[in-house]
Parts: sequence; C-alpha cells; structure tokens
Amino acid sequence: MKKIEVLHIGKYYHPVKGGIENHMINLFSRIKDKVELKVIVSNTCCSKERSVINGVAITRLSRIIELFSTPINPSLFWEIKGFKGDIIHLHLPNPFANLAYLLANPKKKLVIKYHSDIIKQRFLLRLYSPFLKMLLRKADKIIATSPIYVESSPILKGFKDKCVVIPLGVDVSGFKLDDGRRKILENIKKMHNKRKIVLFVGRLVYYKGVEYLIKAHKDVDADLIIIGKGPLENGLKTMTKKLGIDKKVFFYGEVADLVPLYHACDVFVLPSIERSEAFGIVQLEAMACSKPVVSSNLNSGVVYVNMDRKTGIVVEPKDSKELSEAINYLMKNPSVAKKYGRFAKMRVEKEFTNEINANKVIRLYNRLLER
Repeated sequence: MKKIEVLHIGKYYHPVKGGIENHMINLFSRIKDKVELKVIVSNTCCSKERSVINGVAITRLSRIIELFSTPINPSLFWEIKGFKGDIIHLHLPNPFANLAYLLANPKKKLVIKYHSDIIKQRFLLRLYSPFLKMLLRKADKIIATSPIYVESSPILKGFKDKCVVIPLGVDVSGFKLDDGRRKILENIKKMHNKRKIVLFVGRLVYYKGVEYLIKAHKDVDADLIIIGKGPLENGLKTMTKKLGIDKKVFFYGEVADLVPLYHACDVFVLPSIERSEAFGIVQLEAMACSKPVVSSNLNSGVVYVNMDRKTGIVVEPKDSKELSEAINYLMKNPSVAKKYGRFAKMRVEKEFTNEINANKVIRLYNRLLER
C-alpha cells in the first residue's frame, strides 16, 4: 500500500530551540518510516535551504522579516499550493502560515496541532482571530494537548466536535541514569552538601512565575536550583540578595543534560502564573525520574499532567505562602513524596510517551483517509 503523504508546516526547526520545535523532532523521528514526510519551516535568514536531519528532509523557506514572533515567508503560499500529497499538518500558533493556507486553499485533509492560544499579544489576537477561526472551520481534525485546554480555550471551545486530545510526550528511556550521569549526580549532591534540592527548569520570563518561587523559598530549608536563562535573570538574582537567600538559590543557566539534576532534586516546581504555560512538559521530564511535582492551578494542561495529591501538589498561582507550604510538606514527608513520584513515573509511562502519541497521530491520519 502506498504510504500516506503528509506535509508538516511549523515556524522553525532544530537547531532553533522551542517547545513546538522539540515536539516536531520527537514526532518526526517516530513517524518518518510510516508516512511519506515533508517538512516546511522558516529559515532564520533570507535564503532557502534544504537539509536532512536524522533522516527527515527539511525545507527552510526564505524569511524576509519576523513580526510578533511570526516568520514571514512569501513562498509558503506556493509550497502549500503545490503540495500533491494527502494531508497537511499545521502547527499553531503561526499566523502567517494560517493566512498562507487560506490563500492557497488546497483541497487536502487538514490536521491542526493547536499548541496554545495567543495569550500575551492580545492586539495581535484581535486582528488574527477571524482568520484563525476560518482556518479551524476548514480543519478536519484539531489536535489539542489536553482536555482542559479544549474546555478553557476561548478559541477551541467553538470547535470541540473537531478536537482530539493527543498530549505532548517524553522518551522515558532517555531519563535513565548511566555511569556518567551517576557521577554527575554525585557531584551535584556534594556541591550542595547533601542538602535537599528544589528544582526549577524553564525560561526566565514573566509567565513562569519564578519570582513567586524565590519569595516562597525564604521559608524553605533546602537549596533551590534554577535552570534556564531569560530577560528576568538579573532581576531575579537581585531579588534573592534582597531577600537574603542568595546562599541557597543557585542560577545554573542553561544545562545540556538535565537528567542528573532531575534525579538530584527532591521536589520539582513549576510555579507558572499564566495560561501561556499551556502544558508544562518539564513536569513530564521530572515525573519520568520519579519526582513529585508542585505546580500552579492554571486553566491549562499543567493540571492535566500533574494530578493533585497523586503525582504532586497543585497550588494557586502567585501564592508564595501556599507554594512554600507544599514544598515543605513534601520535604517533611518523604514517604508521601516517594509515593507521588512512583505514581508520576507510572502515569508518564502509561499516558505520555512519544511512542504512544506518535501511534495516535498515525491512527488519526489513517482514519481521515479511511484506511
């Protein structure tokens, strides 16, 4: 039987870093042998380039400019118009690709991966919303990352009948400790004098809520390790000094291999304060290492991943007192923390592996074409 031909359209691809880019890498590695895969993304400059990365052919279109974090690639219209395959799989948000698709109006099956709403750029959303809804009306299926996001999204709630949930995932085997990682783990423990460790991983931007975690840490007897960089870094470092806790808060910057750190920590915290945190895949990474999670009660996929009092504790956003109480509870009740951690890993293995999710995508393609 002839393979299904699928065109994936995203903003960027490796080596550009980002949640959607990582998702595409993980998905493509698992479907590339099952479908005829074509991938179109933007280049970061004004030239068109073709390359093969891990067996996946990538076309990077010339970018004339980037507006509101959206690459503008005029040739995308012709690429969509000229596609002769079966399915177009479009990763959103991507306003220009949305417009290019509407203009090209191809007679192909359309799958949309709806990663998140546009939250911060509200002016852009007002302009873009009519075109987004036009696109969603044309979609055959819309993939959301959690049932909570379908219910809470002001955009998706009008298209529930088209939505299917296929969450983001991780490769659990990639979070195991080998000899090299064990040595790094031991060194981390030594550096922190075998004190308990609270871990945060993420960009240092407004919606991550790291300032509330730092305020909470005044009342926590442990070391806080912050992984990541971003525009708020200097301000957060200043805050730790003003609070007098700079001796127990450590900014590690970006780290190539996070696995030893996940295993080193006692509690993982995701203190995000906005629905811009649509899913929180770092929770899955910590859970794959059998760690309990403390996260915020956001109307997004964050609480779909971390189940309150089962895989960790959910607290109200922007509440440093509740945050510190949750962290301290897990620190002082290691048997509960271990129980949550064990269930967390089981949940990841059952619901959130890349392999499971890739198979769901293939089944969706087959159903659309009635194979």
